[in-house]
Amino acid sequence: MEPTARPTELRESVRQKYAQRALQLIAEHPAEGGCCSGSACDPISSQIYSPEEAQLVPEGALRASLGCGNPTALATLQPGEIVLDLGSGGGIDVLLAAKRVGPAGFVYGLDMTDEMLEMAERNKANQGATNVAFVKGTIEEIPLPDNTVDVVISNCVINLSTDKAQVLREAFRVLKPGGRFAVADVVVQGRLPADLRRDVESWVGCVAGALEEAEYGRLLSAAGFEAIEFDVTRVYDAEQLAGIQDVSCCGSAGAAASAGEDGRIVSAFVRAQKPSGESSPQRR
Repeated sequence: MEPTARPTELRESVRQKYAQRALQLIAEHPAEGGCCSGSACDPISSQIYSPEEAQLVPEGALRASLGCGNPTALATLQPGEIVLDLGSGGGIDVLLAAKRVGPAGFVYGLDMTDEMLEMAERNKANQGATNVAFVKGTIEEIPLPDNTVDVVISNCVINLSTDKAQVLREAFRVLKPGGRFAVADVVVQGRLPADLRRDVESWVGCVAGALEEAEYGRLLSAAGFEAIEFDVTRVYDAEQLAGIQDVSCCGSAGAAASAGEDGRIVSAFVRAQKPSGESSPQRR
């Protein structure tokens, strides 16, 4: 069941929450320095990146991380590849991917929030990255040509969309033949209660918007993908989720109370591939 709010209203709620997070970090409030900067650490966003990876990016990019996994590590990025990060936020996964693909590769970061894009540009400048471009747009209408990128990554963002089928079609379109879809996302195994699906604040926090695993696979297949795999990286119970203090960090205490009753919420690495012989038709 979809939330009762209209898709445009939900998108604006998402934009406002992430803009608020970006503004807090741009203003350099150390006590609020992003998820997992203090003792009340979000169990979904915590301890995603290794100490070695944390040293590769500016501190501002690390503090701005609101993800649920580490797609750059799991996607086996290769030197020279072109990568697109859907919902790039403060830019941590873009900057890590840029290190992996090297100077012969290139990474696009796509985000709809001006404040996040501003933060990402600051982090890009601080790192001195030259093989990176941050682009404004929505993940439902990716502003890139067909058959452009080798890999599409994302980190706890697709679950926020109210039209996930369109997101996956767009990901398929911009991938080159044989290209890889490799995202970290929040996934439901089983079913969530209807009242949770209607909770807009929980949607913004990425729990209510999470797809059931079977439906996720069905939508990937319908978009044209093959070799679809789900690898669970973390499992969350109601007690863990109840400790989340900030809905902009992938969760809400209101959602947690009933999340474990009918289904299991997990972070998963979702893999799929565009068939090697199939080019995307030109978008009209």
